[in-house]
Amino acid sequence: MKKNKISKKWLNRQKSDIYVRESKNQGYRARSVYKLIEINEKFKIFKNGISVIDLGAAPGSWSQYCSRVIKQGRIVSIDLKKMEKIDKIVQINGDFTETFIREKIKKLFNSKVEVVLSDMAANTTGIKNLDAIHTGELCIEAMKFSHEILTKNGIFVSKIFMGGPFNEIIKDAKSIFREVKVFKPKSSRSDSKESFIICKNLR
Repeated sequence: MKKNKISKKWLNRQKSDIYVRESKNQGYRARSVYKLIEINEKFKIFKNGISVIDLGAAPGSWSQYCSRVIKQGRIVSIDLKKMEKIDKIVQINGDFTETFIREKIKKLFNSKVEVVLSDMAANTTGIKNLDAIHTGELCIEAMKFSHEILTKNGIFVSKIFMGGPFNEIIKDAKSIFREVKVFKPKSSRSDSKESFIICKNLR
C-alpha cells in the first residue's frame, strides 16, 4: 500500500513538472538536462571545438545537450548503465572508478580535454547523510581524474550534496582549481539537497 502511494505521488509530480514536459517536447531523455543548461548559461562552460567527458551520463540528456551546442568537438560519455546511441557521442559502458576504464577514456583523446562533467550519484539508501557521503566520494574521484586530464584552463562540473563531505570537497577543489563556485539550478527540485560545484583553471 505504501509503495502504491509513493508511486502515485511520484507520477503526479512528474505530470505537473514543467521540466519533465519540456524535456519531452525538446527530445531530451531526462529533465536533468535543464540543470546543465542553467549551468552553461551562467558559467559559459561550452564552446565549439572542445573535448568533453560526461561521467554518469545515463540516460544521456547531458550528452545530448553537449552534442547540440558543441560543433566539431569530441564528446565521450560513461555510465554503468547501457544507454541508447546518441549521434556524435562515443559511449563507454563501465565503472568509471575502475583504472582500466579511466585508461580507456584517456586513449580516446590525443591530448588533454577542456571539460569534465559528472552527474554521478550513488544509489540512494533513504539516509540523506549517507547518500551525501557516497555521492561525495564519487565527486572526489571525478575531481582527481579531472586534475589528470584537464587542460590548464579546463572546467570541472559535478553534482554535490549538502552535508557529508561537502566542506572537504570544497577545500580539495580550491587546492586544485583557482576558481570554485557552488550553484543550485532552479530546475533542481526544491526538496533536493543537490547542488553543483563548478571549478575553473587548474593551479
